[in-house]
Amino acid sequence: MSPVNPPRPEIPATPVAPATPPNLPPASPDRPQGFWAQATADPDRTVLIAPDGESWSADRLHRAANRLVHGLRAAGLRRGDAFATVLPNGVELLTAHLAATQAGMYLVPVNHHLVGPEIAWIVADCGARVLIAHERYAEAATAAADEAGLAADRRYAVGDVDGFRPYADLLDGHPASPPNDRTLGWVMNYTSGTTGRPRGIRRPLTGKRPEQAHLGGFLGIFGIRPFDGNVHLVCSPLYHTAVLQFAAASLHIGHPLVLMDKWAPEEMLRLIDAYGCTHTHMVPTQFHRLLALPDEVKARYDVTSLRHAIHGAAPCPDHVKRAMIAWWGTCVEEYYAASEGGGAFATAEDWLKKPGTVGRAWPISELAVLDDDGNRLPPGELGTVYMRMTTGGFRYHKDDTKTEATRVGDFFTVGDLGVLDEDGYLFLRDRKIDMIISGGVNIYPAEVEAALLAHPAVADAAVFGIPHPDWGEEVKAVVEPADGQRAGEELAGALLAHCAQRLAGYKRPRSVDFLPVMPRDPNGKLYKRRLREPYWAGHDRPL
Repeated sequence: MSPVNPPRPEIPATPVAPATPPNLPPASPDRPQGFWAQATADPDRTVLIAPDGESWSADRLHRAANRLVHGLRAAGLRRGDAFATVLPNGVELLTAHLAATQAGMYLVPVNHHLVGPEIAWIVADCGARVLIAHERYAEAATAAADEAGLAADRRYAVGDVDGFRPYADLLDGHPASPPNDRTLGWVMNYTSGTTGRPRGIRRPLTGKRPEQAHLGGFLGIFGIRPFDGNVHLVCSPLYHTAVLQFAAASLHIGHPLVLMDKWAPEEMLRLIDAYGCTHTHMVPTQFHRLLALPDEVKARYDVTSLRHAIHGAAPCPDHVKRAMIAWWGTCVEEYYAASEGGGAFATAEDWLKKPGTVGRAWPISELAVLDDDGNRLPPGELGTVYMRMTTGGFRYHKDDTKTEATRVGDFFTVGDLGVLDEDGYLFLRDRKIDMIISGGVNIYPAEVEAALLAHPAVADAAVFGIPHPDWGEEVKAVVEPADGQRAGEELAGALLAHCAQRLAGYKRPRSVDFLPVMPRDPNGKLYKRRLREPYWAGHDRPL
């Protein structure tokens, strides 16, 4: 379908009422909602189990977050400023989140799989005043800081990174008391687009006190209640929008966090058993690998504590979902959303009743399916999926054109196609134009194609997803060699090495095929579906 551009008519209110979750009980004096209040009321309560098994009390984490606010302010940051992190799952990233969201700053968590130039783009684009990186990513972080022109006194490292100051310098010597002028900040995640350049999703600062934020009320959408013996398992990278949001929301409503650094299927089962984990955020690739474990390994661990195993980020094949429900029961739930906001939710019962659905609109969201002219379509008709949030809007940082091009009134789209049925359940029929989803990670072909086209041996290039038994899809490149270039293994190897210098590992093509002439129409439009279809013969492409 063609891109949707303004001006557009306003969308009338949907006739289908969204599903309503159980109401969250009000905070009580002995169990307040909001991490900062809880840490004051019950400082000795364990709130976090680090990947190395170390326990953190509420008071310890609270004091670290306060010190970081004071340290960032001493470094010159003020309300509205941004700082970036390139960190693994660990205490430091959660400390950064708590600091930013009570100091009116923007935290920009960067995907640690990116290479130097990709990180540099984000650091420069967001105007980060400080970069905090882990020694595990020293090479990429150093290259990024150099390319972005970040001064030496603005670089901090967890561990030892040449040219970076120790992370402890941001905390040591600063008071652990709550900072003055506490005001709500945000996370600014970066999401790629068809241009290949990631854009920050920037929400306006409200000036509210941190305690006035929605905090963990977001989890009420999924029926997850404050305290109630809940323990949240973080089993995916915290730089992802949803993973950090789930973890932070859990922390704010009194749920201890158990952090995994690097995910492994048996280790996940062990942690669920050991800590009585009750909810987690997952992607279908993790389901696939869990199901592949031998039966005797699965039987070794008790996972009956799980109440909500919520998956999203990528389509889940029907047989995988049914197998997980058969094993884990009706705790296997699904959502559809975007980093920009909005979304739908389906319980296991919803999905079994309506296989393939991604659910009904969240209570704080609304869904609409529109035609190319911005008109609402009736149930059962295919169109572009639009969403809106009742809790506030966003803009793409430094990209008003993209911001406006994706909107119709208060609604926005990320380009997915779908159908709403008579009961308001959403069924996706396609995805963002040509986007590849590999292991729950979005990969945008335009960015990979741009890297290939920068090589002098390439006249034309197309990138798309092909079947992969574990990840769902892998990245395939098809190249038209430039005049005088010989197609073959030697050229393919050179192109893959070229991509390795310019793209994160998960974005790189796994293989390269060649065509003498790329199929394009007289206007230059590439027939990418024609290229892709032979690779999917005999496979059901996930939608």
